[in-house]
Amino acid sequence: MNLPKLIVIIGPTASGKTSLAIKLAKKFNGEIVSADSRQIYKELSIGSSKVTPKEAQGIKHYLIDIVSLKENFSAQQFKELAIRAIREIIKKGKVPFLVGGTGFYVQAVVDNLIFPKIEPNNELRKNLATYPSFLLFKILQILNPQRAKQIDQNNKRRLIRAIEISQINPQAKLKKGKPIFQTLILGIDQNREDLNKAIEKRFNVWLKQGFLDEVKKLMENYKEEDLKEIGLHYYWAYLYLIGFIDYETFIKKSLISLKNYAKRQLTWFKRDNRVIWIKNYSQAQKLVKKFLEIN
Repeated sequence: MNLPKLIVIIGPTASGKTSLAIKLAKKFNGEIVSADSRQIYKELSIGSSKVTPKEAQGIKHYLIDIVSLKENFSAQQFKELAIRAIREIIKKGKVPFLVGGTGFYVQAVVDNLIFPKIEPNNELRKNLATYPSFLLFKILQILNPQRAKQIDQNNKRRLIRAIEISQINPQAKLKKGKPIFQTLILGIDQNREDLNKAIEKRFNVWLKQGFLDEVKKLMENYKEEDLKEIGLHYYWAYLYLIGFIDYETFIKKSLISLKNYAKRQLTWFKRDNRVIWIKNYSQAQKLVKKFLEIN
């Protein structure tokens, strides 16, 4: 039986995923489902490079601005919402594009990951929330070494949930379900030097757009640890705004954290041998055209 077709575009931060996806969506009558763990939050715009109406060029985007930072949001919830959005796009006779840099979100959809059905333990969560991320990661390594290999060790919420599950079922593993979609996975291949320059350029744009004002607003409602979890560039901005570090240190540390984040993203994506790495729109356009023509 032929499965519905899904085009996936992945790559590290600042690699040009969004602009490429929009161009392809315009060419092939598509709509875009965002797979970005920061763009889901209403409060994060500049520091998450959230697509603007002008940039979207009339292409509908799904799963952007869907929850508040105050809410718990899991990869399982993302998977369910993403699949619903993809099916909605297909029902309209359009081509679905899943686009983003959050590897776990992409994998949850592409591999139809089956998540363990274990109820939240609010008391445990409250206790674990007082621990720093590096310690939570160490705990998970002891409880479930296999799960620890798959997780973002800087994502506190995800670490807490993994510990919660592993305490009840130490052998808990994420299993792949039956495929839902036939997928073409395109990864943006950019050399490290060019990528780092793109990260620096984009960060400078963020500063001009008012990134520090965005962080000031977040500081009215969120604690230091919350900002650290959102992304280290938010955390360094916070430390600068409270006078703990100077402006030059804020810039330097933010860029280092963003470049390291890109490196971790690439490490995740490079593990998947289904990814076809492309360097430009022309390559991508030809591959998408061929994929859509296959019966």
